Formats: sequence, C-alpha cells, structure tokens
Amino acid sequence: MSSKAPFESLDEWLPWLESLSPREIVLGLERVYEVKHRLDLHDPKFVVNVAGTNGKGSSVAMLESLLRNAGIVTGCYTSPHVISYNERTRIDGRPASEQVILEALAKVESVRGDVPLTFFEFGTLATLVAFDSAKVDAWILEVGMGGRLDAVNVIDPDVALITNVSIDHCAWLGDDVETIAREKAGIMRPAIPVIFGSEKVPDTVFEVANELDATLLVSGQDFAHEINQDGTWNWRGKKYQLNKILPPALQGSTQIGNASAVLAVLEVLDQNFVWDTTSVGMVFSGIQLDGRFQTIRDKWILDVAHNTESARVLANLIDGISIQGNVKLIIGMLQDKDLEGFVAPLAEAIDSFIAVTIPGPRGSAADDIAKDIANFTGKPCLLETDLASALEHADVSTNKDDRIVVTGSFQIVGPALEWLRAF
Repeated sequence: MSSKAPFESLDEWLPWLESLSPREIVLGLERVYEVKHRLDLHDPKFVVNVAGTNGKGSSVAMLESLLRNAGIVTGCYTSPHVISYNERTRIDGRPASEQVILEALAKVESVRGDVPLTFFEFGTLATLVAFDSAKVDAWILEVGMGGRLDAVNVIDPDVALITNVSIDHCAWLGDDVETIAREKAGIMRPAIPVIFGSEKVPDTVFEVANELDATLLVSGQDFAHEINQDGTWNWRGKKYQLNKILPPALQGSTQIGNASAVLAVLEVLDQNFVWDTTSVGMVFSGIQLDGRFQTIRDKWILDVAHNTESARVLANLIDGISIQGNVKLIIGMLQDKDLEGFVAPLAEAIDSFIAVTIPGPRGSAADDIAKDIANFTGKPCLLETDLASALEHADVSTNKDDRIVVTGSFQIVGPALEWLRAF
C-alpha cells in the first residue's frame, strides 16, 4: 500500500487520485481487470450497463426509480458529478456516505499494489466495492466515455443499453458516427440482449451484434412509443403495452425516447415488474436531475449539454418557453469539444454570450471561446476571468423578463448551481 493512502477524507483522497496517472484518460482494460480480480467481488442479481452519447444519466435515473418502485435495491454509478463526488455512487436511491466511499477507496488501494489506475478507473472500482459491501440487488452502471475500453466494461451485463450515438469525444473515439458506434458497441456480449434507444442505428452496431450473436432490440422495431395530443404517451414492447403514460418530469421530447428504451430494458430483465400505466407514469413524472434544463428562481436555466445533439435539444427547450426579454448564455467548454457545432444550434435562441475558462489543463480559454463565438454568430460575447464573475455580471445586467442559461460542461453547471444555492 502507498504510504500516502488511505486518507481520512475525500478532500484528501481526490487530489491524490488525480495525481496517480499523468493522463486523465488511459484506454485499455488490462489494469482494471487485474485489480477487479484481486477485489474478488460477488455477482449481484443482475447488471445493466448503459452507454451512448446523450441521455445516459437520465436513463440510469429512470431505470433506478422504476426498479426501486418494484422493491429492488439498486446501486447506480454515473459520472461526472454535478456538485458532490458522492453523487457518482448511489445506493438505494441515495448518494453513498463519505464513510462508505472512503472504505471502498481504501479497499481498492489495499489490493492495487503497483498497478497504475486513472482517477476514473480507481473511482469505478471503488463504486463496485461499495455496491458489493451493501449487497444491492442490481448494478446500473453508466459507461463513461466510450464502451469497448471503458473501465465499466470489465463488468459483464445481463442487459446492455445504448441510448444513441452521435459525434463526441472525437480525440478518443473517432471522428465519424460509425467509428464511435463501434466503440460504444464494445459493451455488447455474446447472446446478451442489447437495447438501442434510437431509430437511427449505425451500421457498425448491427455488425458488432452479428459478430457476437448478441440479441439487438431496436427502437421503432422491437419496441416503440408514440406521443398523444394530450402530452401522454403510449409504449409497446414484445410482450407488454402501456397507454397514456404520464410524460417524464425531465424536460425534452428526447426523454420519452429514453423512457421507452428503459421500459424495453425492464421487459428483457423480466423481474416480475408490474406493468401498470399509472405507477409507471408516476415514477417517470417524479424524477428530477440537477443540470437537466433546471430552472432556478425563474430567471436561471442550467443544462449540462456539451455536444451538438444535446445543444439542439437545449435550443428547442429554450424556444418552447415564453420569454419576454433577452436570453444570455454563460458557456465554458473543454478543449476536446466542438465549440462551433455546439453553438450553431443555439445561436438563434441566444441574444448574447459570456465565455468563461474551465480550470485545469483540459479547459478551453475564455478569450478563445469568446473570439470564436463572436465569429460564428456575429453576436456579442463577453469574457470573464472566472465563473463567479460571469454569474454576478449576468445577474446584475438582466431583469426578471430575461433568462440566463449556463451550459457547456458539468464543470460549469455544478459550480453555478452551488453559487445560486448559496444566496
């Protein structure tokens, strides 16, 4: 064991974990497999791995809520967090306590030896230890960036869900949808059911499914949904059908697509789930997630959109609300994101921008963001030295009829939410 670990608080652990690897992302599973083997984890009742470009966190939250409503004790792993690191590890619907996480981190370190792990890999293994210790029934694991080489992929799922595939993380996954889709399809296993949550299925997803003889179930074919005029929606699967379901509380028409795929997962799991329209609708309508078109004090909108497709969804949501004044957008992004592709769908909905720098080596500089946005949109983009200054400026320079949107990254939305909750 390292002489510098274990520590007595997360405030000590997290910087140390960040220092373990010279690179934030190191693709490959051999190291993670080795430490997982040393941990000797027990198998839960079932595992669902959730991959995709957008909608993973929402899908995990929906699946968690439905399973818990059916009396199943869940362990959910998501990343990144919005405010607290504890959010990444949820046990029976609640963030794990600091003590639980500390014990899990210490367990990983006690068996790691000289095997190098990244921050994400170490945290993933610690979450699995926490779930194992709590003896939860179901592990619901959000795949981080890709699929094939993601740390979560050391766990064999009973069902896999791929929400959708679009352009993101090009530096790591490839610069076209087909290449990215092959990486995400890496969570498939022979003869294991795979739900694909979009009707637009890349060819490589079919190819990998055929290569592995995986059971691929596709939206619009093996299960489907339709939205009714009154806002409710209908769903049909292989065996079950529900009509006039209440819409999810999470905003955006894409959330009904996410909910549809989650119901397909439940149908495949066949865990004596009660297919009742009223109870399913009540569960969906009660789910809330920080940073998903989250409105605070009427004037502020926080959204963790960070790629082109999620920007389109955000733009549609902004267009769908009544705004009497102007819309100001505060944006910070990571260097590996497509700034122009992100801003383009939002340009018509936004009157002015404020650029900020995300701290750390991966953050794009505010002056670069501001210059590019001004060139892309022809609209004014101020730059601020830090997020707090941007939030203060936006607050005092707008009135009750205006709206302020904060977006571009979890690393912007989380601190903004903390700032807003502090006063």
